[in-house]
Amino acid sequence: MHTTILITTAMTTALIGGLFYAYSCSVNPGLGRLPDAQYIAAMQAINEAIINPLFMMSFMGTLLLLPLSTYCHYSATPTARFYLLLLATVTYAVGVFGVTMFGNVPLNDALARINLNASADELKAQRTLFEGPWNSLHRIRSLASALTILFVVMACIFDNGSIQRPGA
Repeated sequence: MHTTILITTAMTTALIGGLFYAYSCSVNPGLGRLPDAQYIAAMQAINEAIINPLFMMSFMGTLLLLPLSTYCHYSATPTARFYLLLLATVTYAVGVFGVTMFGNVPLNDALARINLNASADELKAQRTLFEGPWNSLHRIRSLASALTILFVVMACIFDNGSIQRPGA
Protein backbone atom coordinates (compact mmCIF):
# COMPACT_ATOMS: atom_id res chain seq x y z
CA MET A 1 0.00 0.00 0.00
CA HIS A 2 2.84 2.42 0.85
CA THR A 3 4.40 1.83 -2.56
CA THR A 4 1.11 2.56 -4.32
CA ILE A 5 0.74 5.82 -2.39
CA LEU A 6 4.34 6.77 -3.20
CA ILE A 7 3.87 6.06 -6.92
CA THR A 8 0.61 8.02 -6.99
CA THR A 9 2.36 10.88 -5.19
CA ALA A 10 5.15 10.84 -7.77
CA MET A 11 2.59 10.93 -10.58
CA THR A 12 0.59 13.88 -9.25
CA THR A 13 3.77 15.76 -8.40
CA ALA A 14 5.07 15.24 -11.94
CA LEU A 15 1.75 16.32 -13.47
CA ILE A 16 1.82 19.63 -11.61
CA GLY A 17 5.49 20.14 -12.40
CA GLY A 18 4.75 19.49 -16.07
CA LEU A 19 1.97 22.05 -16.04
CA PHE A 20 4.26 24.71 -14.60
CA TYR A 21 7.04 23.74 -17.01
CA ALA A 22 4.68 24.03 -19.99
CA TYR A 23 3.57 27.47 -18.81
CA SER A 24 7.19 28.57 -18.49
CA CYS A 25 8.24 27.23 -21.89
CA SER A 26 5.25 28.11 -24.04
CA VAL A 27 2.19 29.69 -22.45
CA ASN A 28 3.83 32.66 -20.74
CA PRO A 29 6.13 33.53 -23.68
CA GLY A 30 3.21 33.20 -26.10
CA LEU A 31 0.90 35.34 -23.99
CA GLY A 32 3.68 37.88 -23.54
CA ARG A 33 3.56 38.60 -27.27
CA LEU A 34 -0.10 39.61 -27.21
CA PRO A 35 -1.35 43.20 -27.09
CA ASP A 36 -2.57 44.31 -23.65
CA ALA A 37 -6.33 43.72 -24.11
CA GLN A 38 -5.74 40.30 -25.69
CA TYR A 39 -3.24 39.34 -22.98
CA ILE A 40 -5.69 40.26 -20.21
CA ALA A 41 -8.59 38.48 -21.94
CA ALA A 42 -6.49 35.34 -22.50
CA MET A 43 -5.26 35.24 -18.88
CA GLN A 44 -8.81 35.76 -17.62
CA ALA A 45 -9.98 32.83 -19.76
CA ILE A 46 -7.09 30.59 -18.66
CA ASN A 47 -7.69 31.42 -14.98
CA GLU A 48 -11.34 30.42 -15.32
CA ALA A 49 -10.60 27.26 -17.32
CA ILE A 50 -7.89 25.90 -15.04
CA ILE A 51 -10.25 25.44 -12.11
CA ASN A 52 -11.47 22.02 -13.19
CA PRO A 53 -11.53 18.52 -11.68
CA LEU A 54 -8.37 17.28 -13.43
CA PHE A 55 -6.29 20.22 -12.28
CA MET A 56 -7.72 20.19 -8.77
CA MET A 57 -7.13 16.44 -8.47
CA SER A 58 -3.42 16.82 -9.17
CA PHE A 59 -2.85 20.20 -7.47
CA MET A 60 -4.75 19.41 -4.25
CA GLY A 61 -4.01 15.68 -4.50
CA THR A 62 -0.30 16.39 -4.35
CA LEU A 63 -0.83 18.57 -1.30
CA LEU A 64 -2.56 15.64 0.42
CA LEU A 65 -0.45 12.78 -0.92
CA LEU A 66 2.97 14.23 -0.06
CA PRO A 67 2.35 14.35 3.71
CA LEU A 68 0.54 11.01 3.54
CA SER A 69 3.55 9.43 1.81
CA THR A 70 5.83 11.06 4.34
CA TYR A 71 3.75 9.66 7.19
CA CYS A 72 3.72 6.19 5.62
CA HIS A 73 7.51 6.18 5.58
CA TYR A 74 7.99 7.47 9.11
CA SER A 75 9.58 5.13 11.60
CA ALA A 76 11.40 5.33 14.90
CA THR A 77 14.59 5.03 12.88
CA PRO A 78 14.36 7.73 10.15
CA THR A 79 15.17 6.76 6.58
CA ALA A 80 16.49 8.70 3.63
CA ARG A 81 13.12 8.14 1.95
CA PHE A 82 11.31 9.72 4.89
CA TYR A 83 13.55 12.79 4.93
CA LEU A 84 13.30 13.25 1.16
CA LEU A 85 9.51 13.02 1.32
CA LEU A 86 9.45 15.45 4.23
CA LEU A 87 11.58 17.87 2.22
CA ALA A 88 9.29 17.40 -0.80
CA THR A 89 6.23 18.05 1.36
CA VAL A 90 7.58 21.30 2.78
CA THR A 91 8.87 22.48 -0.60
CA TYR A 92 5.50 21.83 -2.26
CA ALA A 93 3.39 23.22 0.58
CA VAL A 94 5.37 26.47 0.78
CA GLY A 95 6.90 26.96 -2.65
CA VAL A 96 4.09 25.66 -4.86
CA PHE A 97 0.81 25.69 -2.94
CA GLY A 98 1.65 28.66 -0.72
CA VAL A 99 3.01 30.82 -3.53
CA THR A 100 0.02 29.95 -5.68
CA MET A 101 -2.61 30.65 -3.03
CA PHE A 102 -1.04 33.75 -1.49
CA GLY A 103 0.64 35.18 -4.61
CA ASN A 104 -0.73 34.06 -7.96
CA VAL A 105 -4.38 33.62 -6.94
CA PRO A 106 -4.77 37.15 -5.51
CA LEU A 107 -3.22 38.52 -8.70
CA ASN A 108 -5.62 36.35 -10.74
CA ASP A 109 -8.55 37.67 -8.71
CA ALA A 110 -7.47 41.26 -9.38
CA LEU A 111 -7.06 40.46 -13.08
CA ALA A 112 -10.59 39.03 -13.22
CA ARG A 113 -11.96 42.43 -12.14
CA ILE A 114 -10.32 44.31 -15.03
CA ASN A 115 -12.83 45.69 -17.50
CA LEU A 116 -11.67 44.89 -21.03
CA ASN A 117 -13.50 48.01 -22.25
CA ALA A 118 -11.14 50.26 -20.28
CA SER A 119 -8.86 52.66 -22.13
CA ALA A 120 -5.68 51.41 -23.75
CA ASP A 121 -3.62 53.29 -21.14
CA GLU A 122 -5.58 51.69 -18.26
CA LEU A 123 -5.20 48.20 -19.77
CA LYS A 124 -1.47 48.76 -20.18
CA ALA A 125 -1.17 49.92 -16.56
CA GLN A 126 -3.19 46.94 -15.29
CA ARG A 127 -1.11 44.50 -17.34
CA THR A 128 2.08 46.01 -15.92
CA LEU A 129 0.76 45.57 -12.37
CA PHE A 130 -0.08 41.93 -13.10
CA GLU A 131 2.35 40.39 -15.58
CA GLY A 132 5.73 41.00 -13.95
CA PRO A 133 4.73 39.96 -10.42
CA TRP A 134 2.71 36.97 -11.67
CA ASN A 135 5.59 35.68 -13.81
CA SER A 136 8.06 36.16 -10.93
CA LEU A 137 5.84 34.14 -8.61
CA HIS A 138 5.37 31.55 -11.32
CA ARG A 139 9.15 31.12 -11.61
CA ILE A 140 9.33 30.49 -7.85
CA ARG A 141 6.61 27.85 -7.91
CA SER A 142 8.07 26.26 -11.05
CA LEU A 143 11.46 25.91 -9.37
CA ALA A 144 9.82 24.62 -6.17
CA SER A 145 7.82 22.14 -8.22
CA ALA A 146 10.95 20.89 -9.99
CA LEU A 147 12.70 20.46 -6.63
CA THR A 148 9.66 18.64 -5.25
CA ILE A 149 9.77 16.21 -8.18
CA LEU A 150 13.49 15.68 -7.65
CA PHE A 151 12.97 14.88 -3.96
CA VAL A 152 10.10 12.47 -4.70
CA VAL A 153 12.05 10.68 -7.44
CA MET A 154 15.04 10.37 -5.13
CA ALA A 155 12.72 8.97 -2.44
CA CYS A 156 11.45 6.40 -4.94
CA ILE A 157 14.92 5.15 -5.81
CA PHE A 158 16.41 5.17 -2.31
CA ASP A 159 15.93 1.96 -0.44
CA ASN A 160 14.03 2.34 2.76
CA GLY A 161 17.04 1.62 4.95
CA SER A 162 17.57 3.72 8.02
CA ILE A 163 20.04 6.56 8.29
CA GLN A 164 22.68 6.06 10.95
CA ARG A 165 22.77 8.96 13.37
CA PRO A 166 26.21 10.15 14.47
CA GLY A 167 27.14 8.48 17.72
CA ALA A 168 24.40 5.86 17.40
